[in-house]
Amino acid sequence: MKIEKNLLPNSVVELIVEEETQNVAKYRSLALKHLEKNADIKWFRKWAKIPEWVLVRKFGEEYVGRLTIDFAIDAIYRESLRSEWVVPVAQWEIKEIISESPLKLKIHIEVLPNVEIDPKYKDIKLKKQMIEVSDDEVKKALEDIETRFTKFEEVSDAGYKSQMWDRVTINTQWYENEKELDNTNMLEYPIVLWSNILVPGFEEQIVWAKTGDKLEFPVDFPADYHNAEFASKKTIFKVEVTKIEKAVKPEFTEEFIEQLRGKKLDLEWFKELVKEEIRDTKESNARMDEESRLMEELMKISKLEIGEKLLQHNIEKVFNEIKENITKDGLRVADYLESLKMDEETYKEKNVKPVAEKRLQWELILHKLDELEPVEITEEEMNKEVQNILARFGSADVLSRLKELYMPNSKYYEELKQRIRYRKLIDTFFEM
Repeated sequence: MKIEKNLLPNSVVELIVEEETQNVAKYRSLALKHLEKNADIKWFRKWAKIPEWVLVRKFGEEYVGRLTIDFAIDAIYRESLRSEWVVPVAQWEIKEIISESPLKLKIHIEVLPNVEIDPKYKDIKLKKQMIEVSDDEVKKALEDIETRFTKFEEVSDAGYKSQMWDRVTINTQWYENEKELDNTNMLEYPIVLWSNILVPGFEEQIVWAKTGDKLEFPVDFPADYHNAEFASKKTIFKVEVTKIEKAVKPEFTEEFIEQLRGKKLDLEWFKELVKEEIRDTKESNARMDEESRLMEELMKISKLEIGEKLLQHNIEKVFNEIKENITKDGLRVADYLESLKMDEETYKEKNVKPVAEKRLQWELILHKLDELEPVEITEEEMNKEVQNILARFGSADVLSRLKELYMPNSKYYEELKQRIRYRKLIDTFFEM
């Protein structure tokens, strides 16, 4: 077999392969076996041995010859990959059958891009972010938990006056120049005071109101109000308070904390846990920022050509991630695209392709760096990382399953090891 190898743009390898006629003929027996296995011929039971002349009479010599070439092409392709050390990243294409005797093919195969990084990458040094967590941030996190788990209990005392964070149910109508504004009549509308959900200045007017109170007050809409129809309007609100529910915040008891995090902790230890969670989030965000800054620097001194099929595969991958996030929020992808006034293909081209291309470039550059600057990961480092993962879970059943998943040499273990290696590699470009 003769092979001519050419490197084409966009990470495509062209193989022009020629195989002698007598070698192609060897694949006739495979073609006949295939026909024999799938044939439905009178007087012959399924899986029975069928003479060649019967198969040829049934299917025709031309069809048998075409099937022989198909089997030969498949074998030639696989042998060519081995011979030329070509690793495809997408489905190969037969661009041309130049001749059938001898069999000569022109094959195009998309491969991983060749990445070239200027040796100046060794001079890159970036500043690492300092991570700190203040007491105010911990306090804010606890307040957010309080707000999320606050319950509301209806007030039976007719003399009770609404306070901040109470939930008040109202009937309201808005007016401009003594005329009712369209689509502003709201009945039995619940609103949490100080949530600022309607318009600035509205909720303050309801504080200290009692159930059954009927109020009337002016509200001026700001010029930058999100609904342009109401921006800068001077209005009068008529409001009837029909129900008041007092906000009951949760207490940070050991039982409540256990429900939140699966661990029985007192408030002080819970604050420490929250502080660590905030630190983890900040470190994760800082790492993404650092990776982005490093990527921008490396992109300036790197060369690579990404093939169309590899890029298209990653566009679909990123788009599927976006769809999953959209549906998690209870939205339909079609409605989301409609809100943007885009069809799926336009959205992929404008919004998804740049993200997919940048992510793919970074992965390829990072992989190349890993070859240039190999980093070793010790068993101690792996054990520590696995323990950090396990420490996030309190369920004994979950811990048992995770321990099995992260056994040495398992898929998850090796993927974690690769992530740690990349992380250490990236850290070499940063200094305090």
